[in-house]
Amino acid sequence: MKSLRHRAVLAAGVLSGLAALPHLVLSQNLNPAELLHPSADSWPGYHGDYSGRRHSHLTQITPQNVGKLSLAWAFQTDQTALIKSSPLLVDGVLYFTVPENIWAVDARSGHQLWHYTYPPSPGDHIGNRGVGMYKGWLYFTTPDCYLVSLNAKDGTVRWKVEVADVKKGYWTTMAPVVVGNHIIVGVSGDLDNLTGYLRSVDPETGQTQWQWDSTPPAGTPNSTTGGMTWIPGTYDPSLNLLYWGTGNPTPVLNGKVRPGDNLYTCSIVALNPDTGKLVWAFSVSPHDTHDWDAVEVPVLVDGTFQGEPRKMLMQASRNGYFFVLDRTNGKSLLTAPYGPVNWTLGVDKEGHPIPNPAKEPAPDGRLIAPDEGGMTNYRSPSFDPKTGLFIVDAHPSYSIYFAKPADGAYGWAGADYGLWGKGVIEAIDYRTGKIRWSHEVGAGGSGAGVLTTDSGVTFTGDGYGNALAFDTATGKTLWHAGTGAPMQSSPISYELDGRQYIVTSSGGVMFAWVLPQSSILASGTASPAHTRP
Repeated sequence: MKSLRHRAVLAAGVLSGLAALPHLVLSQNLNPAELLHPSADSWPGYHGDYSGRRHSHLTQITPQNVGKLSLAWAFQTDQTALIKSSPLLVDGVLYFTVPENIWAVDARSGHQLWHYTYPPSPGDHIGNRGVGMYKGWLYFTTPDCYLVSLNAKDGTVRWKVEVADVKKGYWTTMAPVVVGNHIIVGVSGDLDNLTGYLRSVDPETGQTQWQWDSTPPAGTPNSTTGGMTWIPGTYDPSLNLLYWGTGNPTPVLNGKVRPGDNLYTCSIVALNPDTGKLVWAFSVSPHDTHDWDAVEVPVLVDGTFQGEPRKMLMQASRNGYFFVLDRTNGKSLLTAPYGPVNWTLGVDKEGHPIPNPAKEPAPDGRLIAPDEGGMTNYRSPSFDPKTGLFIVDAHPSYSIYFAKPADGAYGWAGADYGLWGKGVIEAIDYRTGKIRWSHEVGAGGSGAGVLTTDSGVTFTGDGYGNALAFDTATGKTLWHAGTGAPMQSSPISYELDGRQYIVTSSGGVMFAWVLPQSSILASGTASPAHTRP
């Protein structure tokens, strides 16, 4: 009886809390229009909007007042896993993840609303990028390759469907991308004889709508496997094209058993999201033999290039090159290195790097720049439209690659030994490929993505556990705050009740930063009628 009374009191308290917060738990329903034009009080997709620019139009936090940022709240996951997800914000609720876990948190206070735990599973638990949302439902991928649909109000499970076979060596980590009535899911896997693919799933039933394979079936003569799809892509609604980066071919370092360019690995592809049909593809690293996937975010920008208006796609790729493409047809506009690169003979007339056969892994070793981790990796860049700067967390580096015939022709088939590297935030002028400014963030590099704002502030993190703010135009440090662990995710920003929040993570903790109320009122950037103490 005592237990029953305790439960009744607890339930009454929960219901009372929910009644006091109706805007948080009763209206969790994402209007599809928000994905096309997110409002200031939302961050409804992995990149914020479909473009991948990670640029906020909020202006309350400026270069002049950012030094006054202070902690609004911190949420401790109590997990050993690092937060690598980009939070979603809908109707005042933040949703974020680590492998097998989802939290719904009040975006104003950091108070937990609910926590979902997936049963312990096989598969690689390397990380999880977050959730996707369609109407009132969340979509979450698991280490054992399931897509789970949950009720956004309370975290209860509606259904789960298998999207790959964990027994073959697949796993899933990415935040699903929602386009219309399609839930787009990619896969991960480092083993040979695995085909990379994208799958579109019906948001109501979980049934497969289409699947696009990046490589032929295993065993196809003179072909490769690989081409995984583990970072969320972007989407242009005016062209109705879905853009995605694909992973490296396998065997990883041994290219002799897979002659040719190994399409469509290490490529940027454009697909019709309604059918999954390939519209165009651009090979970023033809016949890769250094493990440089091209899954990095394909950022969509409308602007002027060489005096002409263009619909562009930009990618700072892991192989050390910055690419600007015409996203209507995949044609190259610019290919330029953004750090030390020594593995090519140059760039061909179509903008593809030309691999140097003398730089393939060999028994006596080859000095290669960049290293296996690449000039960048999973870290999201940002594009600032006012300055024309593409800002990326880069990693200039050198390594020695070995081929090891005694290890066999398949699998890794060699080794990579890093010699030197450092983390650098670089601002690239998209018109020229030149680096406008750079800021070092640690000898070991940083795992932080980048966020820019209309007011001219860039947010990121360094390799020492600091959240950072720079002047976007110059790279000058404006603010930093120690958090206890390096950042492994990308900052986001939103405005609620007249206050702009910056959200970052470090280790297993999520942090929200705001200006003091006095600074907001003094600057005149918020109406007193919409402010909170």
